[in-house]
Amino acid sequence: MRAVLTVIGKDKVGIIAGVSQELAKLNINIVDVTQTILQEYFTMMMMLELQPKADYEMIRNHLNELGEQLGVKISIQNEEIFDAMHKL
Repeated sequence: MRAVLTVIGKDKVGIIAGVSQELAKLNINIVDVTQTILQEYFTMMMMLELQPKADYEMIRNHLNELGEQLGVKISIQNEEIFDAMHKL
């Protein structure tokens, strides 16, 4: 199962490391990643591969806590839902 993760917030040291470490703890594979800094704002988008029966609610809770610690907004969506929401 694949998912799209986004991270947005003020740039600071450790955002990529913190997110990737948390994903590793949750046994989530990073398939692709893009990130940039727009002035002082950090933005990152990741394509992830999750276990077939992944518990999205538990994953969201972990990522929300991490986002609070890092001072960023982290969102995750199932790839199919993300695609459906962004089709014209």
